[in-house]
Amino acid sequence: MATVKKTSKNTKVSASNANGDPSKSLQTFSLLDLQQYTREKSYSNTASKDFHLFYVGRDDVHDILKYVLSRVSVSLYLNMFGYDDDELNDILMAKALDPQITMLITPDQSQASGAHEQALFHSDIAKNPTAYNTHFVVGQSATHQISHTKGFVADGRVAAEGSVNWSTSGEGTFVVHGQPGGAGYVAQNNTQSVITDPDTISRFQTELITEHMTAANQEKGTGVGQVSAPPATAPARKTAP
Repeated sequence: MATVKKTSKNTKVSASNANGDPSKSLQTFSLLDLQQYTREKSYSNTASKDFHLFYVGRDDVHDILKYVLSRVSVSLYLNMFGYDDDELNDILMAKALDPQITMLITPDQSQASGAHEQALFHSDIAKNPTAYNTHFVVGQSATHQISHTKGFVADGRVAAEGSVNWSTSGEGTFVVHGQPGGAGYVAQNNTQSVITDPDTISRFQTELITEHMTAANQEKGTGVGQVSAPPATAPARKTAP
């Protein structure tokens, strides 16, 4: 179990982030809610009502993820290979502290050893070690390969899956308002699907729970997935008088 404490910087909250506002939820969610984050700001007349594919470097995928995740009020089941986004992590920790929300988070063990990922997890533990240990389990696949799933089911109503890792370049996080580009903007070629089809949601949620239970059993049996302690700070040298 993780017991390390470490604080991290606060992150800026943007307009799409509805965390803390109980009047904004997924109870009446429609894929049309997300068309504002596409380049065209609207869908085609022939667009599906239960599946839409968004493109990193073209659409505002970072705000799409924030929009959905920050409106969770019942349950969240998530497995994420690349877990390197401060704002999305803050949203998840806020949900972890809400006793009304059932949540299972499963980051990949190989990626979780990265410096930024470790900093995020240590920050979460510092906020509330019980909440972190209750909801987060870092792990591998059932055959001890990488856990490469990149998706979630929110409130049993909305699913998301694709090639997007949670990082600045993986999401193509906008640095200027409302459009890609600008100084320092970086974007990988990635896709992010959002799905409201009930059968897909039910089957995907079951898979995400299975993957989390596999990771939890690995941690119990071998210690795989435990968050390591940060390097100890060397004591300051005493200067001779």
